[in-house]
Amino acid sequence: MPIPLSLISPRNYSPFGPQLAAAGLFLTLLSGCQSAKPVAVTPPAPVVPAPKPVVLTLGQNRTITSDEFFDSFTKNQLSSDTTQRTDMRGYLELYTNLKLKVLAAEQAGRDTTEAFREEMATYRKQLAQPYLTDKGLVEQLANEAYQRMQQEVNASHILIALAEEALPADTLKAYGQAIELRNRLLKGEAFNTLADQFSADPTARQNGGTLGWFTAFQMVYPVETAAYTTPVGTISMPIRSKFGYHVLRVNDRRPSRGKVQVAHILVRVSPSATPNAPIEAKTKIDEAYAKLQAGEPFEAVCRAYSDDVQSKNAGGKLPPFATGQVVPALEAAAFALPTPGSISPPVQTNYGWHILKLIERKPMESFAELAPALRQKVVTDTRAEVLRQATLTRLSREYPITEYASVKQSVLATADSSLLQGKWKPAITDASGQPLLTIDGKTVPISAFLAYARQKQTPRRDGAPAVAPAAVLEKLYTRFVGDQLLATEEANLERKYPDFRNLLAEVRDGVLLSQVMEEQVWERSMADSVGQKAYYEAHRANYNYPERVAATIAVAQDKALIDQLQSRLSGPAPYALRRSAPELRYERNQTMLTSAARDQLFDVLVAMVKNPAYVLEVTGSHEVTEADSASASRIRNVVKYLTTNGITLSRITEKDLRAFRPALTGANATQSARRVTFTYASTDKLDVARVISGTATDALVLTEGLFAKGQNPYVDAVAWQVGTQTKTVNNRVAQVQITRIEPARPKTFAEARGAVINEYQAQLEKQFLATLREKYPVQVNENELKRLVK
Repeated sequence: MPIPLSLISPRNYSPFGPQLAAAGLFLTLLSGCQSAKPVAVTPPAPVVPAPKPVVLTLGQNRTITSDEFFDSFTKNQLSSDTTQRTDMRGYLELYTNLKLKVLAAEQAGRDTTEAFREEMATYRKQLAQPYLTDKGLVEQLANEAYQRMQQEVNASHILIALAEEALPADTLKAYGQAIELRNRLLKGEAFNTLADQFSADPTARQNGGTLGWFTAFQMVYPVETAAYTTPVGTISMPIRSKFGYHVLRVNDRRPSRGKVQVAHILVRVSPSATPNAPIEAKTKIDEAYAKLQAGEPFEAVCRAYSDDVQSKNAGGKLPPFATGQVVPALEAAAFALPTPGSISPPVQTNYGWHILKLIERKPMESFAELAPALRQKVVTDTRAEVLRQATLTRLSREYPITEYASVKQSVLATADSSLLQGKWKPAITDASGQPLLTIDGKTVPISAFLAYARQKQTPRRDGAPAVAPAAVLEKLYTRFVGDQLLATEEANLERKYPDFRNLLAEVRDGVLLSQVMEEQVWERSMADSVGQKAYYEAHRANYNYPERVAATIAVAQDKALIDQLQSRLSGPAPYALRRSAPELRYERNQTMLTSAARDQLFDVLVAMVKNPAYVLEVTGSHEVTEADSASASRIRNVVKYLTTNGITLSRITEKDLRAFRPALTGANATQSARRVTFTYASTDKLDVARVISGTATDALVLTEGLFAKGQNPYVDAVAWQVGTQTKTVNNRVAQVQITRIEPARPKTFAEARGAVINEYQAQLEKQFLATLREKYPVQVNENELKRLVK
């Protein structure tokens, strides 16, 4: 609704810190001390700063000061190979060339295009962020987090839900409820009973309010802080977070257990699985555990039984994890393993069944090692709001804020229930241009806030605590004022911080340099095939191959791995990988894919997409009481899924066993016949080597190609003759198979094209610089340069 101008009543205001009002009193006292008799005062002559010395002039009016050049030299004094210092005269040549290219870009108007302005705005936004954050506070919070990570806390809580935007009356009511619950706990009532009755945490009914064990960064910051500052066995005062008020009891503390790394075998149980699936999964995990108990290698059992496609061919290895980072059952089993190599019995989680093998325990890293990650975390987790408020408090003292209070209240009154649904469309009227506030003398109109609120509004989640629309809008208003303060500071960064100004200037020059080089050198050299060929013909003698051998090199820790590789590669391609995927099992007479089967097939699809040389054998069977076509139908539906998702038929082979399964015996034979299995092969020898190598990626390495002297130490170690030779080099066994010897010869244009383009670019750049030096004559102030060299 329109807001009458008569309602506008300005007052100084800062929502982020105390007002400073001493200036007016100081002026009043000062005026009272002045003599009534006028005194003539001669104003001082204006001080004209001395001109800065110039070391370089380009063209008629582009000058480079000594300070500007010397600053650039000190930042870039290491040459490109970072081993030799570039002398100042050598750097002056490079610097002059750069500035000439930038000048050419400016003269072409490249710094005035919309694309350039948008690119620079993006870079500026990124570079400004460190200047808008209190670095000292970041360091303080990072240190605090590291100290907290030395301990793990076990705590329970009761949550009284309260919206972040709650009105003072609602806040007071919720706080009173939290105090009442705390008093009841102090009198001895059971924590889990009160949590079950009153906590808004949806898990409270199952766990009695327990939060389990946790450490830094795993709870919202206010709750974390309370957990680390409340003595064990005591009840905290109510803690305010974005969720409401928490009453916290600290149950225990213990030293950090560091991290643990395990490998696992997973037999997955999908929530949408058939009724028999959990029984089959338990049978399968017990079979895997029995094989491990019988002494079979964990890696082999993992490849045969695990449903975790991401880890099964890497021995089941998982990334290291700490307390609170995996599901509790898995965490408890992993940390209970006593020594590396220990294997757990089957463990059930919401994912299915796991068998774990301990790889290693890792103590917590030092602060120096963790500091970069900690600094990143404190600016992105809930501590970010602490950093923001600290910055806003500082900025509100630097930039005076004047709020038009009555205008603000009138605007807040326009909020309605649609704001709670994220659908508010504020009316834009003539009054929308009226001032809402001023920051550092700059007026911010009502319309700016209305546009901000419309963009930032979000629908409230189902079950969220009730809140008045005006309170939600006021929360947005507070955020808006903060963002305006940050924008004001960001606009002043060049003035306040010379290093930011210089950095932005370097980025600007870099963008212009890239654009002009793209047009004048890089794009021309790539597109000018006639010029490339002419350059090749003029410098043909420079492009030659030395004598080379075509060789396949297998390098391993021992000869047995190489023998295993040769055995696998002895037949024609595709080569068997001895790698399989979890089989699909079917109910009697079922041939269509269930959602659970599609989930399993997706893992097969991923493996085929990630490994383009893979060939998949799809094998199907059925039990004798089913139709003869059952196994063929199962195979056909699987193949249809794969081909529909981009896998070509040429990469799939089908094998229909019909009712024949020679390996099936025992009680599960009938059910086991109703299945489709998958076996991978590959047309690429490297895939075979990777499978044999397993988790130790360097256990067996296969390399193929053409090699000249000095390009491969294993090729250099053998006689250059056709045949297979074995050598031990640096404690590793190498088998080198040379299939042919190629004599030295000139490179064709196609073979030399990469090198030709690089050298042609250098020629074009040299010609471009010669043109620029003619257009913009270069003058060096030798006296100033000699002074700098000293």
